[in-house]
Amino acid sequence: MWQRVQTLYLGIATVLIASMFFCNFAVIPGNEGSESTIGYGEYLPYLLFLLMLVTANVIALGTFKARMLQMRICILASILLLAFQIWLGVDMVRNREEMTFSFTAVFPAIAMILDLMAARNIFLDEAMVRAASHLRGARKRHGRQDGLR
Repeated sequence: MWQRVQTLYLGIATVLIASMFFCNFAVIPGNEGSESTIGYGEYLPYLLFLLMLVTANVIALGTFKARMLQMRICILASILLLAFQIWLGVDMVRNREEMTFSFTAVFPAIAMILDLMAARNIFLDEAMVRAASHLRGARKRHGRQDGLR
């Protein structure tokens, strides 16, 4: 399972997204130096997005034997990560004067890039395996083992 680089990409993306459950999204400065924090798990839409994203990445990690399914799940997770990143960006623009935002707000963008890189590598691996099996089949049909005439 951990033999390919795409599994590393998926693992890092999963850890980044899962770490957001324990991180704060923003800090709201209050009166007289007090401040309150908002976590990703405190806002229901963020929590649902995080649950979907972690689930998709864990499923992608677990389907390493079915490459095409794994690639499709990676692409789906990338689309969800893009939507989540846009939502975070809109919330940041709307509330930029009232809140100070955490650096963890870019984790979805980083995870999206990692998921897309994993999908690309999965596609390349599958293409290489299919080409090798096609070449082996062609050699057997023509009665050649070494590919020479």
